[in-house]
Amino acid sequence: MARTTYQDLLDAGVHFGHLTRKWDPKMAKYIFMERNGIHIIDLNKTLTKLEEAASAIKQIVKSGRKVLFVATKKQAKEIIAQQAKAVNMPFVTERWLGGMLTNFTTVRKSIKKMSTIDKMQKDGTYDVLSKKEKLMIQRERIKLESLLGGIADLNRLPAALFIIDVKKEHIAVTEAIKLNIPTFAMVDTNSNPSNIDFPIPANDDASKSISLIAGIIGQAIQEGLDERKRDKEDEAEKEAAAAKAKVDTTPEASEAKRPRKAKDGE
Repeated sequence: MARTTYQDLLDAGVHFGHLTRKWDPKMAKYIFMERNGIHIIDLNKTLTKLEEAASAIKQIVKSGRKVLFVATKKQAKEIIAQQAKAVNMPFVTERWLGGMLTNFTTVRKSIKKMSTIDKMQKDGTYDVLSKKEKLMIQRERIKLESLLGGIADLNRLPAALFIIDVKKEHIAVTEAIKLNIPTFAMVDTNSNPSNIDFPIPANDDASKSISLIAGIIGQAIQEGLDERKRDKEDEAEKEAAAAKAKVDTTPEASEAKRPRKAKDGE
């Protein structure tokens, strides 16, 4: 069953690219035509690339790994944060900190600092501080939450990145390439798709377009999570059945099952 249709993409404005003078020639193979000075994306190719991306990202999640959602542009931030939260995936929607992937150990220290502040507020340590110290800690906590709140539960590097606007998020793309982390991304006509492992040619400026594509990726991730859960349940059932069969074949169990001989006089 198709994840979406040509008409759905059309209705969401996925086909609208940038002005022809702003195009990146490497996007030529994904462009259908030019209309009124604007490039029109070939939606048939979008459908194909979207299905490839969804299938691949589903397998990554099914293996138990995390996908980091990245979108810091205004019209995408809320959409991506909601979609990531819906499938319990990490996200970055405020600002990409240089070294977020390549210097992940340092980033984890900052996340740990955020946890320490929370612990202080719970164990009473925070209450004995001066008013000035409390204010400084509050400000630091708010800043850390804004920058790192979306990756607070990310204990190791993500297995993949899903990016909105690779031109804007070029630092994230560069870090992912350096660490051989696969990238999935919406790529508009003004961007270079050659560095992206799974480019999805699409309008990355319109909220409807972003919402549709992100929703399909989110759906694929949920499918991967559901299949992983079912596989775990099936494995647990098999192990339980195997354990039961092992018990039933022990000498003690075999003796218990053997028919009792009638005693004299019975």
